[in-house]
Amino acid sequence: MHEFSIWAPSVDKIQLRIGETTHPMTGPDSKGYWRATIEDARAGTEYAYLVDDDPHPYPDPRSLRQLQGVHGPSCVYDRKAFGWTDDTWQGPPLTGAVIYEMHIGTFTVDGTFDAAIEKLGYLRKLGVTHLEIMPVAAFAGDRGWGYDGVALFAVQECYGGPDGLKRFVNACHIHGLAVILDVVYNHFGPVGNYTGKYGPYITDKHHTPWGDAMNFEDKGSDEVRRFFCDNALMWLRDFHVDGLRLDAVHEFMDRSAVNFMEQMSAEVDVMSATVGRRLVLIAESDLNDPKVVRPREAGGYGMDAQWSDDFHHSLFTLLHVEEGGKGYYDDFGAFECLAKSLKNMFVYDGMFSIYRDRTHGRPIDGLSAHHFIGFIQNHDQVGNRATGDRLEQIVGLDRAMVAAGVVMTAPFIPMIFMGEEYAASTPFLYFADHDDPEMAKLVSAGRKKEFAAFGWDDNQIPDPEAPSTFTNSRLKWEEVCEGAHAAMLDWYTKLIHARRASNSLNDGDTGHVKVTFDEDKRWLVMDRGLTRSICNLGDAAEFDNPAGLRLLLASKEGVELEGDKVHVPANAFVLLSGESD
Repeated sequence: MHEFSIWAPSVDKIQLRIGETTHPMTGPDSKGYWRATIEDARAGTEYAYLVDDDPHPYPDPRSLRQLQGVHGPSCVYDRKAFGWTDDTWQGPPLTGAVIYEMHIGTFTVDGTFDAAIEKLGYLRKLGVTHLEIMPVAAFAGDRGWGYDGVALFAVQECYGGPDGLKRFVNACHIHGLAVILDVVYNHFGPVGNYTGKYGPYITDKHHTPWGDAMNFEDKGSDEVRRFFCDNALMWLRDFHVDGLRLDAVHEFMDRSAVNFMEQMSAEVDVMSATVGRRLVLIAESDLNDPKVVRPREAGGYGMDAQWSDDFHHSLFTLLHVEEGGKGYYDDFGAFECLAKSLKNMFVYDGMFSIYRDRTHGRPIDGLSAHHFIGFIQNHDQVGNRATGDRLEQIVGLDRAMVAAGVVMTAPFIPMIFMGEEYAASTPFLYFADHDDPEMAKLVSAGRKKEFAAFGWDDNQIPDPEAPSTFTNSRLKWEEVCEGAHAAMLDWYTKLIHARRASNSLNDGDTGHVKVTFDEDKRWLVMDRGLTRSICNLGDAAEFDNPAGLRLLLASKEGVELEGDKVHVPANAFVLLSGESD
């Protein structure tokens, strides 16, 4: 027996179809829900809904499984049937995390959860603590980044479906790795979204880069918010994930007295108490507004952390100058910016932005750096380049090692993108698999328009719909032990383990960070407790070592300590320490 329930306040009648049989549904109730109980329905039963007089059957917006893709019927799934073995799991704290972002489809040749499990020992040895998985909610086709999901409660079947995800999370926990899942609540994908058949999930009162905004404040928004909060709680409860990363929260259009993020944060806190595990929420936001991560008790939205784009832009523009238009990089390019991002997180904290042509941001006002996540590569910063080229391919091995050193010794939580740790030769390109030819054309045209701001021409951009664009993005694991790849892997491993073993490098108090720099000589020195990080992107130079710190790590040969001085070669990173071994 199974009870079917569907929120459909916008329809006059709705029927449940199972096979060739149609069942009437009772409703709507006061909240707009229709229901039907079917005695012989069980796990594996496929079903769909007939709306008003439309003869076409539509899937359930809350479907837990889409065996035949997002256009096909939904499938009843027993969410409690899996045999978990992680009952005693308590994940590592986010404040001491080293995050590894990954895309399941290109992480291995097979592109499945089960294949990814085979690499967990490698990731544990590397020293990462949290795996951040790009979205796995069901989307149209078999290839995609996941940000075009439409069946948000179902897991993409080509990755292994819901049981595959559970096996992966369970295995991660056995290996001591926490799992953060990327979710998209700012838009539905352009193909396969049938929520409009049932109710006002979307409003035309606000607009986003992907079209009309999600309805978080208009008529019917209570149940829309319930839909997304229930989705978040499902991943945390039923799939045992340790946290969620919320995509582009700056596109949440919500003027409610209780913001959607605040509501979600409060409900996740209750879920955390219920399951007895620390659960976290991470936001992607370009607002430079500390309210996003400020605790609810202090008038904030209660997100635990947010991505720090200002740091990425500050560091990248010192390593490389783009030809042609620079887009948002116009606001960066000075060591002063990098220094400010290390000390204050936001470079634009009330300053005028050339790119935006307005004043942007506000100061973090004493918040811990552990509310912010820093990186030099991620899926956007690699995949949104015309050829998906990675940092080492752009700036060379020496400078990529310097960048890694800065990221891993900075006060915020560090994150690396899959393959970054061994300077993977494979690109990470934008790929998709739209079954609508017109949509495929629009996607390609949209990518070309986006790249135009950076001066890239059409011929540089691989076709997102071509299968080769996807397969060319798969990591080549045979590279890990070869030449420069092995050298980079060794460097990242040493950096990660040094960070995790250091009290100074795990201190999130920005008041304990001191940064000096020389714009002309192109170097920066960062003191954190008993450590000193030296980033030298200029000529070989001597730096002070007044406390007689010992050399802990150097990205290249030629570093010499003489008395209270340390000689650092060009394009090198050095970590000095006064902490005991």
